[in-house]
Amino acid sequence: MPRSYRYLHYDVFTSALFGGNQLAVFLDGRGLSTVDMQAIAKEMNFSESTFILPPEREDTDMRVRIFTPGEELPMAGHPTIGTAFALARAGVLAPARSRVVFGLGVGPIPVDLTWRDTDLAFAWMTQLRPTFGPPLDMRPLAAAVLGLPAEAIVSALPVQMVSCGVPYLLVPLATRAQVDAARLDLSAYERLASESGLGTIAIYLFTSERAGTDEAAVYSRMFAPSIGIGEDPATGSAAGPLGCYLVAHAVLAGANAATIRNLQGVKMGRPSIIHMAIASDAGTITHVRVGGEAVLAGEGTLYV
Repeated sequence: MPRSYRYLHYDVFTSALFGGNQLAVFLDGRGLSTVDMQAIAKEMNFSESTFILPPEREDTDMRVRIFTPGEELPMAGHPTIGTAFALARAGVLAPARSRVVFGLGVGPIPVDLTWRDTDLAFAWMTQLRPTFGPPLDMRPLAAAVLGLPAEAIVSALPVQMVSCGVPYLLVPLATRAQVDAARLDLSAYERLASESGLGTIAIYLFTSERAGTDEAAVYSRMFAPSIGIGEDPATGSAAGPLGCYLVAHAVLAGANAATIRNLQGVKMGRPSIIHMAIASDAGTITHVRVGGEAVLAGEGTLYV
């Protein structure tokens, strides 16, 4: 007889239903094998699904496994934030609790919680300190990957790999219109993967051009075809590296480093606001946090 597994469906990095990034949180993943979890994530067909399990380490409160439709991830942003909201909704996290520590594939990840009465209002995840790859002298090829002319890439900034647990190739563009116009060329992408030595790395393209009244300091998109994500509407694991890149290359004034707002997902019709807070000391980044809101979209039961 099939076993039943309850899940909550959240839209993450948004305060409005049907914005942000979709997430399925399975509140009790005990009894599911890795093969089961991967099959369920493929069935849900969201960018990610998470499964809550008992803690594996004394310095964590619970184990959280994260799957895309194509593979398991060691860490991800919107699944971490959304899982905190789901656990609060389910009563696992009590109102006024200030922190929970998830055991992810990269190790313990603290999540700081802000409440509004009995409802979780905001969550901040701490990410690993950044690792920067060398600047790549591949501007024309990076532009070709995005179907853009080479001059669309900002010449004063590097095309560079940055990781706070998951590596991303960061590509700085001049305007929001160019970010919106980008189209992934798979043939050029395969060439970039081979010639850069980075393999099929996810690409995070962004601009610091400001526009309108959205108050966003950066505007971004993310492509990750190698893990089953053609485009992602909100990518918290890339937002941390992006914030570190912006600080390291002095794109933003130091006073703004703790209040960076990143607008992603507009081109997909799922606008997302990802908050980044980057602390540094004498030019060295010492603390990386990514945060946001989440909205309950539904719940259900899956039979396995």
